[in-house]
Amino acid sequence: MFEIWTEKYRPKRLDEVVDQEHVVSRLKAFVQNKNIPNMLFAGPAGVGKTTCAIALARELYGDGYWRQNFLETNASDERGINIIRGKIKEFARTKPIGDIGFKIIFLDEADALTQEAQQALRRTMEKYANTTRFILSCNYSSKIIPPIQSRCAVFRFKAIPPEKMKECLRRICQNERIEITEESLDAVVRVSEGDMRQAINVLQAVSITTRKLTVESVYEVAASLKPEEVKDILELSLKGNFTQARDRLIELMVERGMSGVDVIKAIHREILHLPVEEREKAYLIDKLGECEFRIVEGGSEDLQIEAFLAQVAALRNKIVR
Repeated sequence: MFEIWTEKYRPKRLDEVVDQEHVVSRLKAFVQNKNIPNMLFAGPAGVGKTTCAIALARELYGDGYWRQNFLETNASDERGINIIRGKIKEFARTKPIGDIGFKIIFLDEADALTQEAQQALRRTMEKYANTTRFILSCNYSSKIIPPIQSRCAVFRFKAIPPEKMKECLRRICQNERIEITEESLDAVVRVSEGDMRQAINVLQAVSITTRKLTVESVYEVAASLKPEEVKDILELSLKGNFTQARDRLIELMVERGMSGVDVIKAIHREILHLPVEEREKAYLIDKLGECEFRIVEGGSEDLQIEAFLAQVAALRNKIVR
């Protein structure tokens, strides 16, 4: 039977959550008191927000009743006002099962809700305050309207440190009998950028074809550029070899099937290591930000990235100073 590793290795208890002690300690206190407020979980992707919500429900209701008292919905899939008026309102008006006097509604990616839906949610939170608690999860708390934020206890999740990620990944590799090296683990941590879910998915994707984790297999599966590849392209541009740098980058993008935004992120990580002055690094990051904005707004990926490489070449040739 095929198993999804992110679910297989999802912590079942709050104590098992990786490196979020400042959040877990407060949640455990709520469990002991058998009462929780409305909560807002904010932080990067893949750091344990959904895991904490599910683990909280498991410990609060017990394994027998938590599913009946816990509703999880992804607001990015169902982001309009109808989800608030229909599915959520219907669940909130029914009585909880067991000795806990309220149910929990978990809205994942709540920052994707429209303004209209958030206003409707605010009213629903007020109306069913006695029988329902809401947990909202988001990457950007600034996208949640102030009336909802004021009704919630805010929990800030931090990115998982590389060493903590490696500990977890080593345990998974040991259980799944995957051969690893320190370099391959560093590659997984690098491409996942603090996202534990993505790191585990990369491990599983690699394990389908081989039981030996190598740096090459990690970057191939993750469709990401290696640091040395990005460095070579940028240094070619700095030397004035714009055409060669462009051809090399396009070749890698086609070979790996990478998007323009993926390339921008890879370049951003390497700019700070370029052998140029600080003010030149600041200039390049400013131009890279413009490039990303234009791509996100619908500009041609190839043209925008080529324009950035031209800026790098122009910088070295003292055309732009």
